Amino acid sequence: MTHPQPTPEQHGHTHSHGPAAPVSKHLRKVIAAVLIPFAAAVVVGLVMLWPGGAPAHERTGVGFDRQTVQGKVTAVQRVDCKDVNAAQVPPTGDTSTPEGREAQQAETGSCKKATVEVGSGKDKGRTFTEIVQPDAPRQLKDGQGVVVAYAPDAPRDLQYSVTDVNRKFPMALLAGIFALAVIVVGRMKGLMALIALAVSFAILTLFILPAILQGSNPLVVAVVGASAIMLIALYACHGLTARTSVAVIGTLISLLLIGLLGSLFIGWAFLSGNTDDNTGLIHGLYPDIDMSGLLLAGVIIGSLGVLDDVTVTQTSAVWELHQADPKMGPRALYRAGIRIGRDHIASVVNTLVLAYAGAALPLLLLFSIAQSSVGTVANSELVAAEIVRTLVGSIGLVASVPVTTALAALVVSADRTGTTGASGPAAPSGPAGSPQTPAESPARGSSSRGGRGRRRKP
Repeated sequence: MTHPQPTPEQHGHTHSHGPAAPVSKHLRKVIAAVLIPFAAAVVVGLVMLWPGGAPAHERTGVGFDRQTVQGKVTAVQRVDCKDVNAAQVPPTGDTSTPEGREAQQAETGSCKKATVEVGSGKDKGRTFTEIVQPDAPRQLKDGQGVVVAYAPDAPRDLQYSVTDVNRKFPMALLAGIFALAVIVVGRMKGLMALIALAVSFAILTLFILPAILQGSNPLVVAVVGASAIMLIALYACHGLTARTSVAVIGTLISLLLIGLLGSLFIGWAFLSGNTDDNTGLIHGLYPDIDMSGLLLAGVIIGSLGVLDDVTVTQTSAVWELHQADPKMGPRALYRAGIRIGRDHIASVVNTLVLAYAGAALPLLLLFSIAQSSVGTVANSELVAAEIVRTLVGSIGLVASVPVTTALAALVVSADRTGTTGASGPAAPSGPAGSPQTPAESPARGSSSRGGRGRRRKP
């Protein structure tokens, strides 16, 4: 016997585990009224602040501001350190200090004399020697690729020196493994995530950094650049949907909160942003850059990546809760979503703090060696800047959970498309909540076994 097949309209009203139904036309207009002006303002900001490249300057030859070329170690031989005058401090026999131990080892130890060939630049093919002391953290070996610093104003024999090793191949290989893993597991979404990552890096290197160097306000540049990254990354990875739009709005509100709190506490704590040799070099080369503003820009950009994760997760959770039970109102959706968000807050905040602590681990070791108190360590500007960065970012993350959850609950509850469908009112439901087919309708007088004819008398 053949059972009646459900009609397309009845298929349209069954609940599935696929993507959520699109929101109503009215809600799409409301969301567009918020996001289109915002996106237009971001585009205007990009056009007005576009730097056209980093400004030129005369190289100082200090730190990263050195001319470098590629090189290769062609030979390494062992020599006595005293024969090559490797000792910088005359040995006194006192090894209680690092200088004394270094001088003693340089006097009595075995050094390496490396021959290095310049592999690029105007002096390609030229060779020079590099003396490597036995306690040097970077030891050279034959055939190793190196980065060579070039000082044109130095005497000819001292113009070239090894400044680092060449790590391009292992770094490129690791990046390739990462990209392959993302594509294999994430498939099309993984590919879109990699494209969004490339676009984010392009905005950072082509817009944010050069614009700050050109003298534009670092806070304004960071807000415009971070907003552009947010729009491109979220919509590229998650699609041009109302769900993504809610996540964008939640991220934007949280970024504004982070910007306000960061500006307040960076000024209140008198954080200059000039805390180490690198920031000192930047300030020396470009004295017009607002270093405290640069610190605030770093807070905003650093918080954006984790914010995207939190807002997208919360929005998706609320949408799936509504998909599972369309009868849930905004309050019920918010309560259920915020329970998920509390678990997310606990893990994300801990992750953020540990990430900053891991990056500053050598600095924390120095304070531990000096036996400084916790108050002394926290009061130093170098650590205080990281504390402000961590806490302001964490406050923004915590605030993003209730804000995004409330927005998602209001939007998805106000939508009526999921309950009415695209072709009219929903069909009446049976006991299990599924639409009744004509064969199941009591008006047809059919038996529960699907047979035709009248029910037999008992």
